[in-house]
Amino acid sequence: MKVLIVGSGGREHAIATAVAKSPRVDKIYCAPGNAGIAALAECVAIGAMEFDKLVAFAKENAIDFTIIGMDDPLVGGVVDAFEAEGLKVFGPRKNAAILEGSKAFSKDLMKKYNIPTAAYENFTDPTEALAYLETAKFPIVLKADGLALGKGVLICNTLEEAKDGVKEIMEDKKFGSAGNAMVIEEFMTGREVSVLSFVDGKSIQIMSSAQDHKRAMDGDQGLNTGGMGTFSPSPFYTTEVDEFCKKYIYQATVDAMAAEGREFKGVIFFGLMLTPEGPKVLEYNARFGDPETQVVLPRMKNDIIDVMEACVDGTLDQITLEFEDNAAVCVVLASNGYPVAYDKGFVIKGMEAFEGKDDYFCFHAGTKFNEEGVIVTNGGRVLGITAKGSDLKEARAKAYEATEWVSFDNKYMRHDIGKAIDEAN
Repeated sequence: MKVLIVGSGGREHAIATAVAKSPRVDKIYCAPGNAGIAALAECVAIGAMEFDKLVAFAKENAIDFTIIGMDDPLVGGVVDAFEAEGLKVFGPRKNAAILEGSKAFSKDLMKKYNIPTAAYENFTDPTEALAYLETAKFPIVLKADGLALGKGVLICNTLEEAKDGVKEIMEDKKFGSAGNAMVIEEFMTGREVSVLSFVDGKSIQIMSSAQDHKRAMDGDQGLNTGGMGTFSPSPFYTTEVDEFCKKYIYQATVDAMAAEGREFKGVIFFGLMLTPEGPKVLEYNARFGDPETQVVLPRMKNDIIDVMEACVDGTLDQITLEFEDNAAVCVVLASNGYPVAYDKGFVIKGMEAFEGKDDYFCFHAGTKFNEEGVIVTNGGRVLGITAKGSDLKEARAKAYEATEWVSFDNKYMRHDIGKAIDEAN
């Protein structure tokens, strides 16, 4: 079969790597792809938001199955555009992708269906938001309602910080139209855990847990990024946590969306906070996480095409997800200055060291070929260096070992990805 993957980051490279392992797949295309994905797929110069061009390409090239990796096209309705032409596509429709597209919607959904989450209020008027903050307890969390590349969340320790945050989000529109509305939420304490799941509209299958590191610098300092590294599984995601979430969060979310007439098919990413009162939902995403996908999919035993087709066809209950009894760690190699300002176009050396190594992966996030056909940096997050090991400690050691194989000017990374592993032991 022919498969089209839509997206250009490390997540899509990890998806393409999994798809390439399927004996059912003869040909992979990726739009627009990147220099790493090009080793597995034919990259096509079509942007993820160019729905008409994507649909036309899928029809002209007799694509059997399309996988949408990114949040923007899902929230924008790309699945609806494909389905309108009778094309088979993996991902939620626009009315279901709102689960990620609007934080206000998802908070109201959780409140209505008693799904555990932080106390909150929604605002569309900055004056009302400022008045509310005068009586609030600190620290407090401000969230831009819409998509903001994982950066639209501000943790404010004082009233002055919060007032500045309201101005930044709602008045200065730092995150664009994502800040037309805002959620103000109580600050929760505890461990964060990410749980990816496959959903077919009515049933849900949970993947292995993971834990992301959002802040730019060691010790969780600096600005929020799209993710500087991750590990899987999380030692803090215990059997007790799993049982609680299955009872009160996972299926409850799928059922709530169905009850609202927003049948969800695809991947739901549950961002959880393990609070002293029990697990609560921090956020939902309507697609694979990045960089969580880079540590979860390499450990999945199933043929990913079988699982994704079951989601589309509504037969997920006939699938048993299986994961290797091991661990994986991903360290992001970024451009120094990310997530604010950074230079691009530097030659990347040493990636050939990963060839032929089953336990090591070099997932491309922000790369391209220059005019000479050489791979260069082309983004804030450049590569996701991933390694598998018998346990988290071994996987972490191997991942950091592999970060030394690769070099480029202004290379930057955190040195404490997975440090929590040591605390758990």
